[in-house]
Amino acid sequence: MIRTLLVLGDGSIRQGDEALIDDWRRQPDSRLWLDIYAEDSRVEEQLLLSMNCHPLAIKDALRERHPPKLEEFSDHTFILYRGIASFDNELNHAGQSIAFFVSSRCLISRHPQAAMSIDKLMEDGAVAQLQKSPAHLALRIMHNSAGIYLENLLAFEERLSDLEDILIDHGDDQLMRELVHYRSRLVKLRRTFNYHKNITDELKGGEYERFPDEDSISHVLTDLHDRFERLHSLAQMFYDLCGDLVDGYISITSHQLNSTMRILTVITAIFVPLGFLAGLYGMNFDYIPELKVQGGYFILLGVMGTLAVGLLYLFRRMRWL
Repeated sequence: MIRTLLVLGDGSIRQGDEALIDDWRRQPDSRLWLDIYAEDSRVEEQLLLSMNCHPLAIKDALRERHPPKLEEFSDHTFILYRGIASFDNELNHAGQSIAFFVSSRCLISRHPQAAMSIDKLMEDGAVAQLQKSPAHLALRIMHNSAGIYLENLLAFEERLSDLEDILIDHGDDQLMRELVHYRSRLVKLRRTFNYHKNITDELKGGEYERFPDEDSISHVLTDLHDRFERLHSLAQMFYDLCGDLVDGYISITSHQLNSTMRILTVITAIFVPLGFLAGLYGMNFDYIPELKVQGGYFILLGVMGTLAVGLLYLFRRMRWL
C-alpha cells in the first residue's frame, strides 16, 4: 500500500496515493509524506529509486532484519528505526524495521507491516509536523512509538508488582517461567532502546543537514532522547527486578528444601542407631549372650527409647526442631 500526504505552499492539503508525487514535483514550495508498506519489494525499490534514494540505503531498508542505524547521503538522511507492529503490557512485542528517507521537502517512510505510530499520526497531527519540516514529522513518528512503548512498560510495572506479592506467598514453577520469559523480552527491548538512544544522541550533534542545530529541532530531539533514555532505564530496572524475584524465589525454595532436609536428617539420625540395635539382635546366630538375659528385651527397648529421647533433646537444643 502506498499513501501520500501533500501540503501545498498555500496551506491546502491533499491525500491520496503515488499519483500525488507528480504534483509535489511540479510545486517546489510543497512538502510530501510518502508512506509505503506491505508492498511488493520490486515496486518499492523502483519507487524509492525514482525518488533519488541512495541504492545502499534502499538495500538496508528492504532487508528483513537490520539493526537501527543512521546515515547521511547527499540528497537525504537515512534512518532505520525499530518500530512497532504490536505491543501490550505483557511485553508481547512484534517489532519491525521502519526506514525513513528524510530530505528537505519530503519524508519517505517504509515498513513491511502496518505501524501503530504511523497510523496514529496519519489520522491526526501529521499536517502540522510536515508544515514545519519532514524532519519534524520523522521525529514525531518516533516520539509516538516511544510513547506506546512507555505506556505499556508502565502498565507492565503493575503486573510485576502483582507477581512480587504472589511469589512470596504462592510461588510456583509457572510464575518462574513467566518471569524468565519477561526477562528475555526485556533484554530485547533494552537493546532496541539503546540503539534508539544512540541515534537521537547522534542527531543532537547537529552534524546532519536535515536535522540542523536549531531551537525547534533541538528541543524535539532532546525530548525524544530523554524519552528513549527513560525507556532504556525502565527496561533495565524491570530486568533487574525480574532477576531479583527469580533469585528470591530460588532462595525461598532452597530454604524450604533445607528445612525439609533437616527434618529428614533428624529422623534418619534417630532411627539409624535404633535400626542398628534391632539388626544386631535380629541376626540368626545360635549364640548371642544377651539373648539369655532375663528381661533383655525390655532392657533393649529401654536403651533404644533412651537413645531416641536423648537425640530428640539434643536436636532441640541445637534448634533443629
